[in-house]
Amino acid sequence: MINNFINNKKELFDRWANSYDWTFPSFIYQAIHKILLTKVELSPHANILDLGCGTGRLLDRLANYFPGITATGLDLSPQMLRIARINNRHHPRLIYLEGNAENLPFAQGQFDAVFNTISFLHYAHPEQVLSEVKRVLSPGGRFYLVDISFNNSSGCGIRSYSPTGVRFYSQKEREEMGKNVGLTCLEHHHLLGFVLLTIFENKLPVR
Repeated sequence: MINNFINNKKELFDRWANSYDWTFPSFIYQAIHKILLTKVELSPHANILDLGCGTGRLLDRLANYFPGITATGLDLSPQMLRIARINNRHHPRLIYLEGNAENLPFAQGQFDAVFNTISFLHYAHPEQVLSEVKRVLSPGGRFYLVDISFNNSSGCGIRSYSPTGVRFYSQKEREEMGKNVGLTCLEHHHLLGFVLLTIFENKLPVR
């Protein structure tokens, strides 16, 4: 069941890859990225991870904005990654790997920051993804989660899984899921319409 779910997602994005950067959503992502960059704090030589990196547009913008960082983009779709590698202007600072966000192929504490932009809605097991994010984040590292969110009190009623297998989470749900895996929610920012940035931190151990 889960393998079918993952394969269906992979096939969807493989088919979309060649036209992805020229479709309407890519212009929305560009606007989201521009605002997101104003909320990001990174050390000069941070090592970062972008989950669901797609064709690599966010990492390209981050690499321009923070010229000393190194970064890895991870995506389920080989075709998205092919486009990302072709357009990679920052090699070897940026690399792109195929993988599943629920089972990250990285060491504990490997990254100073993790990004996830309009991808979290696709995950069948979101708390498992958050648990993996927590594992690969260094102490004090931050997780920048950007996705569509609806306030439960707004009465819009969009909560459950849609026919395309996506789910939206409120601010409270994000905070609770983060807390369950040991990530502390620092703040929320509305970036564009219903697109919400939630910043988590992997808090330093108390001595």
